[in-house]
Formats: sequence, C-alpha cells, structure tokens
Amino acid sequence: MNGDTGTIGLTIILIVLVLFVLIVLVKSVRIIPQARAGVVERLGKYQRTLLPGLTILIPFVDRLLPLLDLREQVVSFPPQPVITEDNLVVSIDTVVYFQVTDARAATYEIANYIQAVEQLTTTTLRNVVGGLNLEQALTSRDQINGQLRGVLDEATGKWGIRVSRVELKAIDPPHSIQDSMEKQMRAERDRRAAILTAEGTKQSAILTAEGQRQAAILAAEGDAKAAILRADGEAQAIQKVFDAIHLGNPTPKLLAYQYLQTLPKLADGSSNKLWIIPSEIGDALKGLGSVLGTTTSDSPNGQAADQNAQIRDA
Repeated sequence: MNGDTGTIGLTIILIVLVLFVLIVLVKSVRIIPQARAGVVERLGKYQRTLLPGLTILIPFVDRLLPLLDLREQVVSFPPQPVITEDNLVVSIDTVVYFQVTDARAATYEIANYIQAVEQLTTTTLRNVVGGLNLEQALTSRDQINGQLRGVLDEATGKWGIRVSRVELKAIDPPHSIQDSMEKQMRAERDRRAAILTAEGTKQSAILTAEGQRQAAILAAEGDAKAAILRADGEAQAIQKVFDAIHLGNPTPKLLAYQYLQTLPKLADGSSNKLWIIPSEIGDALKGLGSVLGTTTSDSPNGQAADQNAQIRDA
C-alpha cells in the first residue's frame, strides 16, 4: 500500500516537472514574425527590442510586451466639422498613412499613438482650413495635405512614428451651400452653352455669307466669260459671213433681193402689233425695179412695146 502511494506521488511530481519545463520553454523561446517588433522588459524595466527571428527570454524575469506592426498603416478618421474663414462649417474626412520606426518610443513616449495621431490631425486640420475660405478649401487639397503632413511628421517624430502621407478623402459643405453651388454651376454651364451656341450661329452665318459671296463672284465670272465667249462667237460668225459675202462678190441686184426676202421676217411673231418699214426699202425697190425693167426690155415683147412707144411719140 505504501509502495503504491509512493509511486503515485512520484508520478505526480514528474508530471509537475514536465509541465514546469514546458512552461519555461514556452516562456523562454519566442519567435518574432517578419515586420514585427517586440519590447522586452526585465523586472519592469526596458531591456531590449526584439527583431524578427528566434529569441530566448529568461522565464519569470523577462516580459515581452505586445508586438508592434512595423508596416505602413492606413487609418481613416471619421468626418470632422471644420469652420472656414468665411464662417461655413464643412465636414472633412481624412486618411493618414504612417509607419512605426521606433518600437521603444512608440511604446513608452505615447500611450495610444493611433488616438494621438487622430487628435493631432483634427486640431491641425482646423488650424489650416480655418485660414481658408470655402472655395480655397475645395481647390487647395494638395496645399492642405502638405501642411498637415509637415505638422504631423514633426510632432510624431518623437513618438517613433513617421507620417508619410495625409489625404483629404472628402470635403462636404452644408446642403444649402451645395444647392447654391449646384445652381451656380448650372448657370455657368448654361452661360457657356449659350456662348457656344451664339459662336456657332455666328460662324455659320459668316460661312454662309462667305459661301454666297463666293458663289455670286463665281456666277458673275461665269456670266462674264460666257458673254465674252458668245460675243467672240458672234464676231467670228459675222466675220465669216462678211468674208464669204466679199469672196462671193454679190451684185446690188442680189443684195436688194435678199433685203426684200428678209423684210417679212421682221413681222413674224404673234406679239408684233406694229410694223415699221425701214427708209431703205425705197432704194431696195428701185434696185429691184431696175432689175425687172432691164429684164423686160430685153424680151421681144419688151422691144415691141418700146417701138410702139416711139411711134406714138412721133
């Protein structure tokens, strides 16, 4: 009975020793992941900063604080009301990009560096935007971002934090101001549209007038060239007729006959109410009469008539 009791007690002691060794190993051996850092305190005092890899701690003497993330972090802060220089309240959302560069300073120089960055961003944003009016605040984001980053980086340097970027995610003016801005933008767009329409109408009228002027000039030039060509053609036709007449050597009798044949053509047409006889018709008739008289006197009957006339005269 006593032997069994001693065996059980020895087993319990061995189990306790194994558990103690396991606890010591767990407390002593720590693995730090990449891009992480750990602060070790020995008896409540800062001892060292652990880098990524395997490390050994003294159990019950060294204490490892929660690991810090050394990667660049992005924190979006809720909208903050900010009063501009022209006494308008705007709501501004900010996004801060920062990175822990010193684990010891981030642990011991500030209690909560994320909350500290948020509050510092809010106060700095109010100081910067408070010196700008609404229009400047809406159009000067790069300037505001640069000023915020400079102030935050300078203030957070002693906390072991480096602020890389600060961005204004949104700037929301009051609804009444938004309505006024939309009406102003709509009026501006309407004005630009009216100006563009007027410019288009003006250009269209100018081009139309220019086209009409060019068309009139071209038509006049065409008419002038056509008249010149017609005149040249008529002159050449007259010259050819004139040359043909002279080459044919017409007699006065033939010309008188052609003249009489041309006279009826002057009365052609249903609209002619009055026919004016040229004064030259008498000369033409005399020439034609002389032709006919000459022809009669040459015939035998004509000669007999001349003889009878001479007898009567005797």
